[in-house]
Amino acid sequence: MAAALWGTVGVASKLLYGTTEISPVFVGFVRLALASPLLLVLSLATVGRRTFAFAGRELGAIVMIGVSMALYQLFYFTAVATTGVAIATLVTICTAPLMVALLAGLFLGERLTAPVIGALAIGIAGTAMLVGVPSDVGVTQAAVLAGTGWALGSAVSFALFTLFSRVLAPRHHPFTLIGIGLGAGALMLLPVALFHLPASVPAEGLWLLLYIGLVPTGFAYVIFFAGMKRAGATVASIAALTEPLTATLLAWLLFDERLGALGLIGAALLVAAMVLLTRSTRTAR
Repeated sequence: MAAALWGTVGVASKLLYGTTEISPVFVGFVRLALASPLLLVLSLATVGRRTFAFAGRELGAIVMIGVSMALYQLFYFTAVATTGVAIATLVTICTAPLMVALLAGLFLGERLTAPVIGALAIGIAGTAMLVGVPSDVGVTQAAVLAGTGWALGSAVSFALFTLFSRVLAPRHHPFTLIGIGLGAGALMLLPVALFHLPASVPAEGLWLLLYIGLVPTGFAYVIFFAGMKRAGATVASIAALTEPLTATLLAWLLFDERLGALGLIGAALLVAAMVLLTRSTRTAR
């Protein structure tokens, strides 16, 4: 359910862009600003004052979590506005685990095994095929290339968020990391968001902003962590595939975004790379 809700973020943002002239950075700020208080309240209820018990190098790590979350919002919502929901979500979600494996190998000394290298190769091939669709999603080839670039930026940002969270995870509750991370990201986006403050937002747009911040962000993280306690990593990793599939299906039904034969093969390769990486990581552990 959490993954399916995450898959609606891009759809909701594209609907929002259709109601008013609003900047992606403002959408990203509102998303973080609305979700952070909910998760911080849950963290305070769970671990109390330890929510803010960061010291030394941990302060640097939590700041980097905020930076990565801010950049993720900016890049992802810009990708949706540029190239549509399907390609933006597929590239972001399916390449993010590949980015984690690559960055962990480069900076944390984690060994790149043969399955991981294979997943990276399949992911690169899938992305290349997905980008090779110039008109099926209703935008130009230049827009597809630009949007893919923004989506890859969001994937790198989410990978950085994952790695810095991994450093802090042994000593801090997930609600703490997500709540403070989203809050820090919102503060970093605030000056830019104020500069891009929309002149007016209709009622439909306000409801969409509330939805993006509270339902597929705040509420989705709550039920995701609840599910992780019971489902285990294997089931959760498979369920995570629901996110790009939900986004692609809704983009097709609502916006008639069609990937075409080559694009579908590329999307399938991206999903396959994600599955291969998850299975190889689980086996190694």
